[in-house]
Amino acid sequence: MANARFEMRPLGLWDRPTTDPRNPRRFRVPWDRTVDELLAEVDLLDGDRVAIQVDADPTDIRRDGMLRARARVGHPGIKVSFTSRHGPLTYATDAYETWQDNVRAVSLALTALRAVDRYGVTGAGEQYRGWTAIAAQPAEKGLTVDEAVRLLSPHWPGPSADLRQSEAALSAAFRAAAREHHPDAGGTADAFRLISTARDVLLAAIRAGTR
Repeated sequence: MANARFEMRPLGLWDRPTTDPRNPRRFRVPWDRTVDELLAEVDLLDGDRVAIQVDADPTDIRRDGMLRARARVGHPGIKVSFTSRHGPLTYATDAYETWQDNVRAVSLALTALRAVDRYGVTGAGEQYRGWTAIAAQPAEKGLTVDEAVRLLSPHWPGPSADLRQSEAALSAAFRAAAREHHPDAGGTADAFRLISTARDVLLAAIRAGTR
């Protein structure tokens, strides 16, 4: 049994290039097997604290970190993040039409990366270094109002429409997001800039609508 554990988290804004067209193939593997194999790969990297981010409403994620059975997932893109002996690693893909297949793809990718070591080509985990840099890449600029809402809504317990209409709700959501993403709290400068841009976009939209 794997020692690593996982939980589902809201994806927020998909800030990676969009795959078009996506692969329609479905892996004929039960979800439980995908999870078991993913956690086994993470174990082999001395990893833990696996977070699988999917485009689901925060209310569709249970208190135990699992996705509700009837949860609706929008964008199929996913991110899988975890600690490891090579540092924090993040893998993101929307190459397949379902989010479950995209998680499966990440699991298979980890298996392939580990296989590189079999031939003695790498000695210090060089094949993982590119993935440690993914989380530090600058976010895309020019957020739309919808993207800004999706980015901040995981930090707001009320209806997402509030973020389009209420400065008070927007301010509360931003403060909650800042507590998680500010560099002084263990976040990154790029993540903090992204949520700051989302706040500015929504604040401008609210004020434009009240003139």
